[in-house]
Amino acid sequence: MVGRLYLSIPIVCLVTQTLSAQQAITWAEIRDKFERANPTLQAARIGIDESRAQEITAFLRPNPDFTLSVDQIDPFSSQPLPNGGGNAYSPFAYAFPTVSASYLHERQHKRELRRESAQKATVVAESQLEDQRRTLLFTLRSAFVQVLQQKADLALARDNLTYYDQTLKVSRDRKAAGDIAQVDLDRLELQRVQYESDLQNALVNLRTAKIQLLALLNERTPLEQFDVDGEYDFPEKVAPLEEYRTTALETRPDLKAAMQSVDKARTDYQLAVANGSTDPTFGVDLARNPPIPAYFGVNVTIPLRIFDRNQGEKARTRLDITRNERLQDATQAQIYNDVDSAYATVNSNITLLRSYKASYLAQAVRVRETISFSYQRGGASLLDFLQAQQDYRNIQLSYLNLIGSYLTAAAQLNMAVGREVL
Repeated sequence: MVGRLYLSIPIVCLVTQTLSAQQAITWAEIRDKFERANPTLQAARIGIDESRAQEITAFLRPNPDFTLSVDQIDPFSSQPLPNGGGNAYSPFAYAFPTVSASYLHERQHKRELRRESAQKATVVAESQLEDQRRTLLFTLRSAFVQVLQQKADLALARDNLTYYDQTLKVSRDRKAAGDIAQVDLDRLELQRVQYESDLQNALVNLRTAKIQLLALLNERTPLEQFDVDGEYDFPEKVAPLEEYRTTALETRPDLKAAMQSVDKARTDYQLAVANGSTDPTFGVDLARNPPIPAYFGVNVTIPLRIFDRNQGEKARTRLDITRNERLQDATQAQIYNDVDSAYATVNSNITLLRSYKASYLAQAVRVRETISFSYQRGGASLLDFLQAQQDYRNIQLSYLNLIGSYLTAAAQLNMAVGREVL
């Protein structure tokens, strides 16, 4: 019995007793469901499509202008009719019709630079989406771990209540045989409420954790039909810190977005310089001017950029390059901080868990079994028995909570690195 209770703790979340008819879903399935169904990610993906649509707008050519005009209309004009038949109303006798067209020619590759800037904005938006996904996955992983932890707590609460009920059965037999007093049996009966409370609290906490996880998945599955499956344990050691730092610098999407923002700022500066150049407008017109039956002409309009040479935008975009470079440095410093902090927490949890697994768990089981055996044969007091039960409960619960803390810290480290490493 000692071995059964001890070995069941690390694997309590692999098998569920009350929901055995359910098909539990794994973390990989949870993650896939989340990426398909989460409305926040769906909205962000639409933003990427909007950014791609802006690339089309940025590369459009200027529209040509077309003008049709009729000048020299005389509403009071009349012309004599042939053969002296009087005058005829002719307001268009001296009309001057003109047809003209013009086109603005953009110089210094303005159009190409606009498209390049828009394309780089899309790349930045994609990296920002990936960074948003990274943070949301941490929230999802924490909720998933919470469900696993509550399942482990529920299994422990059931084991404790079952074990205590067996002890009560033996104590009732001892009372009937006159080995213990009624007051001792009453105290044992009263102590059972704590284990009943643990069980009910574990059931409520498990339902709450499932509700939170389902909300992130945007699902309406009944709680009785929803369950998760995962390893509720910890590794003996993790990789060196420098390895996680290097991986984070290579994979963190927010750092990629910061670097891409610097590149886009340089393109925006080139565009600002190009926008400071002069763009001529070429035009052609066709008209008639009696007695000239028809003629055409060409013209070129060149703005004189004496005052406005886009100086302000040139200065702003030049400063924006430096600003984004400083933001990139800040992001890199934040990455080191995130990785180092998460790594320290993971190592601290593993150190404690090793001690629990190496000695404390077995000792708690051994003490409980020894004191229980001794109490049932009159060799230990009631207080010793109750204290041993309480110590076992606290040690096992602390161990499960520590595993939950480790798994949450591991999720934090995954988020700090930018991909799953634990």
